Amino acid sequence: MTTSPADPSERAAGRAPRRALVAGSVGNFIEWYEFGVYGFFATIIAANFFTPDGGNELEGLVKTYASFGIAFFFRPIGAAVFGRIGDRIGRRPTLILVLLLMTGATTLIGALPTYDTLGAAAPWLLTLLRILQGLSAGGEFGGAVSIMTEFAPPGRRGLYGAWQSFTVALGLLAGAGVAAVLATVMSEESLGDWGWRLPFLLTLPIGLVALWLRLRLEETPFFRATADGSTGTASAAGPERVADPREVAGAIVMGAARIMGWAAAGYTFLVVMPSYLQATLNATFQQALVATVVANAGFALAILPAGLLSDRIGRRPVMLTGAALVAVLAFPLLNVLQEPDSSAWVQGAAVFVAGVVVGLMAGPGPAMLAEMFPTRVRYTGLGLAYALSNAVFSGCAGLIITEVIKHTGEVDTPAYYVTVTCAISVAALATLRGEHHRGALPGAARPTTGAEREEETPCG
Repeated sequence: MTTSPADPSERAAGRAPRRALVAGSVGNFIEWYEFGVYGFFATIIAANFFTPDGGNELEGLVKTYASFGIAFFFRPIGAAVFGRIGDRIGRRPTLILVLLLMTGATTLIGALPTYDTLGAAAPWLLTLLRILQGLSAGGEFGGAVSIMTEFAPPGRRGLYGAWQSFTVALGLLAGAGVAAVLATVMSEESLGDWGWRLPFLLTLPIGLVALWLRLRLEETPFFRATADGSTGTASAAGPERVADPREVAGAIVMGAARIMGWAAAGYTFLVVMPSYLQATLNATFQQALVATVVANAGFALAILPAGLLSDRIGRRPVMLTGAALVAVLAFPLLNVLQEPDSSAWVQGAAVFVAGVVVGLMAGPGPAMLAEMFPTRVRYTGLGLAYALSNAVFSGCAGLIITEVIKHTGEVDTPAYYVTVTCAISVAALATLRGEHHRGALPGAARPTTGAEREEETPCG
């Protein structure tokens, strides 16, 4: 007897995970494309908004990175506000809202008058738009990862969550690629005058495509089940227990510590590096961008395999390996870049390896965070853990590194920074349960056995 094709509802259910990947990923792409572009054009933005009279280059960079960093400090606020909304009314409408906010703010940066035109109000307006971006970015990560992991088939949460990090890499690569093309085809004068605006304005059409995709997105089965008062997992009966606020707060702190190295090393190697190479090692803008593209290529290539590997052997060994390698290799890799006799191939290999080891942390990271929180607080909890870690260790990376170099002349500052943060992450990741990736996402009734408790409570 032949089986009839699946009915439309079954076919739609089969397409839902793929739609979740695409709709969740595209918002992350826009967010990190813009953050990358801002970092890549930091020296030009400094000249247009913070040092209009040709002041000290390092001083301008410090002010630019202060504006860069302040957006990160608004990310936890965005994670708390939009996370609460997402846990109450749903992942889908909240992700649509944060996408609109991010697209609008980024497009306006591309149209913003500079200091020469608007005077002292220009840097303040730029900072305001960065704050709006920080709020929206804070609400993006928790929702996107919740969507991806809650739709993920059994045994594929690591791979599905890794798409969030993969689109971060794609966004950074796209930003670096656009910047490199503009730097190649435009004169330095035109690029500094108006060409830097084009990557920001390009966000508008991309955002409209992303909006269309998110409008077609379905709500996750976990959230629907929880909203209906039933369990968020297929394996347990009864309503989801109310999460203990102290338990959730502890999970947020532990989650932030586990991804601290990822946050610090990722921004140091993948975003701050162009300005470091130009201001400290006297590289040209084109050379710095090429190095960043190579580093981001290594990052992108490692992410999905790392997420898939974590589904097989666990999040802990993969992420521990990445954090430990960054701590061990940071100084040797940086010294290769500082060595004037190093060939372009050797330097390219160094930045490529730097990107790969960061990718080992970034691939399993989203799924690891999702597995730490129950459905009712997952959007808020994982979003806050990520936002807090990024606010302190990503948003401040450029500011800290540039300030320390400015006052001490210590060119090894980036290596010190990522070594210390990754060492702390190694200690935090060592507490991660080895088999946590094999169980269902937390969200079931209060467990009654030791095995269930390990599988379903937060703070894993």
